[in-house]
Amino acid sequence: MRTKIKSALISVYYKDRLDEIVKKLSALGVTIYSTGGTLKFITDLGIKAEAVEDLTGFPEILGGRVKTLHPTVFGGILARRDNPTDLQQLDAHNIPQIDLVIVDLYPFEETVKSKTDEQTIIEKIDIGGISLIRAAAKNFKDTIIVAGREDYGSLITLLDEKQGESDIEDRKRFAAKAFMTSSHYDTQIFNYFNQTQNIPSFKQSFTDAKTLRYGENPHQQGTFYGNLDEVFEILNGRELSYNNLVDVEASVQLVAEFSEPTFAIIKHTNACGLASRDTIAEAYKAAFVCDPTSAFGGVLASNKKIDAATANEMNSLFFEVLTAPDFDADALEILKSKKNRIILKQKIAINNPKMFKSLLNGVLEQDTDKSVELSTSFKTATTAAPTTAQLSDLEFAIIAVKHLKSNGITIVRNKQLIGMGCGQTSRVDALESAIKKSKGFGFDLTDSVMASEAFFPFPDCVNIAHSVGVKAIAQPGGSIKDQDSIDAANANGQAMVFTGVRHFKH
Repeated sequence: MRTKIKSALISVYYKDRLDEIVKKLSALGVTIYSTGGTLKFITDLGIKAEAVEDLTGFPEILGGRVKTLHPTVFGGILARRDNPTDLQQLDAHNIPQIDLVIVDLYPFEETVKSKTDEQTIIEKIDIGGISLIRAAAKNFKDTIIVAGREDYGSLITLLDEKQGESDIEDRKRFAAKAFMTSSHYDTQIFNYFNQTQNIPSFKQSFTDAKTLRYGENPHQQGTFYGNLDEVFEILNGRELSYNNLVDVEASVQLVAEFSEPTFAIIKHTNACGLASRDTIAEAYKAAFVCDPTSAFGGVLASNKKIDAATANEMNSLFFEVLTAPDFDADALEILKSKKNRIILKQKIAINNPKMFKSLLNGVLEQDTDKSVELSTSFKTATTAAPTTAQLSDLEFAIIAVKHLKSNGITIVRNKQLIGMGCGQTSRVDALESAIKKSKGFGFDLTDSVMASEAFFPFPDCVNIAHSVGVKAIAQPGGSIKDQDSIDAANANGQAMVFTGVRHFKH
C-alpha cells in the first residue's frame, strides 16, 4: 500500500544535499516542520517551514538539549493511521500527522576520536534525535525515517520516482537502516563509558561492509566489516580477497614493530622473509633470500617508502600484495606494470587495543599483544652473556617469533631471518623445520641466535641449536625445568636470556 508524504519533520546536524530534499518536498506541497539551525537553513533557501516550537507551543530549553521531546511531535509520528482511536486523539489535541522524519545524530563517535574533554564528549550524546529515529522507525507502516545523510540519496530517488509516495517495502527498509544507526550509536556510547567501568558485555558495531569474492575458500562467503579506505589507498590491482586481508594485517603489524628500514614477506600470516638494513632495497633483498620459494605469491610489506631501486629488485617476483607508507612516482610506475598486483599505500597505523574471534557459541576477546621486549630488560641466565651484536639480533628474533604461529622458533643473524619454524605440535619440530629450511637455502648458522615464543620444557632445543652453531638464545623462561636448559647452555658455552614474556599465537 502506498502512502503520500504530506508533512515532514527535519532536524539535522549535517546539511549536505539537504537543499535538494527540501526543494523537492516543497514542490510536492509537503508541510515542513524544523528546528534551530535546520530551520534557518531551510528558510534561507526561500522555502516555507514552521518552527517546531510554534507547533508545540513550547520553546527550546536547556541550551538546546530539549527541542523535539514533546507529545505533539511524537504523537504525530507514532499515531497509527488505521487506528480510529489514535486519529481521534490527534484531532482532540490538534496534533498534525508527521509522515516523514529526517534526522541525524550529534557526532559522538567523531568527537571521541578527536577530543579528550569529557564534558565536550557528553554533550554530543544525542537525545531528541535518537528518540525521533526510534519512534518513526517503530511506526514504519505509516512513517518514513531517514536517519542520516547516508540515506539522502535514497530519499531523493524515492521522491523522484514515486512523486512523494512510498510503499511499505520502502518504509521498512528505511526503518531497518534507522535501527542500525541507533544501535551503532548506542554501542559507541556504551563502549566509551565501559573503558573505565569494565562491565562484562561484548559490543562491537561496524556500519561499513564490503562483500568479498569469497571467504577463506571459494565455497565460503566472506565479508569485511570496516572502512578500509581509512587505512589504505589502493594504488593498483584487483580487490583484496579474504586471505589477502588476513595476510596484509599480519604483514603491517610485523613491520610496524621496527624503526629501521625493514621488509617482510608473509605467507599464510607467517613471515617467510624478514630483514632490517640501512636501505629498504637492501632489506628487501635480504628478506627475499630467506626463503625465495615461499616468497612466490606472498604478501609483502615495508615500513619505509618504496623507491625505484627497491621496485626494480622485486618487480620480477610474482606477489599478491605490497603495502608501504609511500611510493616514489618512478617506483609506482615500475610496480604497476603487473595490472593485478595489489599496491597499497598505508595511511594510518593499525592500533586495535583488543582482538576477538567467534568461538563455540560465543566470542573470545583479549588485549592485543603489544608487549615489546628490549635487551635492557633481558635477564641473563647463563655464565656467558650475549654480545652487543647478539643482543640486537635477539631483539629482532623475539619480534619475529612473536608474529609466528605456535609452536614457533626463529633463527637470526645480522637482523635477517635465516631460519623459521612455526605451527608445529612440538618445539623440537619447529626448530628442526627452521634448521632444515635455513640449510636448504644455503645459510650457515654459525654464530646465529635463536628465539622461542614459549619456554623450553626440556634442554633438547638448546642442544640441537648448539649442534648447528647457535650461540645465543632468548626464551621467556618459567618452566619448572629451566635449570636443565641453563645447564645445557652453560655446558655448550651458549648465552641464554629470559624475557619473562610468552608470545603464544594460535
